[in-house]
Amino acid sequence: MSTDDRADTAPVVLRMSPTAHLASGFAALGMLAVVLALPVTAPLLVLPVLASAMIVRLRTVADGRTVTARTLLGSRTVEWADIKGLRFVKGSWARAELTSGENLRLPAVTFAALPLLAEVSGGRVPNPYGPVSG
Repeated sequence: MSTDDRADTAPVVLRMSPTAHLASGFAALGMLAVVLALPVTAPLLVLPVLASAMIVRLRTVADGRTVTARTLLGSRTVEWADIKGLRFVKGSWARAELTSGENLRLPAVTFAALPLLAEVSGGRVPNPYGPVSG
């Protein structure tokens, strides 16, 4: 696949499941009991709202040329050529090791997402599960 062909592929968007909002809702309900008992703790109700905002905002978008990691307050785009490899830490999202020596956390990228990244990256990311049969 040539570079031009990879540029024409649809981007892959990896994000947290919207079902995670249920956890934010239950946390808000649990905190509500504390807030009703001690009204001075009312600012704690901002935490479930912040968690829901993170669920909506955090994502990784990859296409044939670039990878964009979107965080709560911003985003960063890097070229595939600037990524030496991906590293996984137990219980955490992937980190892209950049040629500059930096690490870039890739929100919502888990080991299970590697076949999607392998396809969109044109083979720069190896598929640990082998070739995908069509």
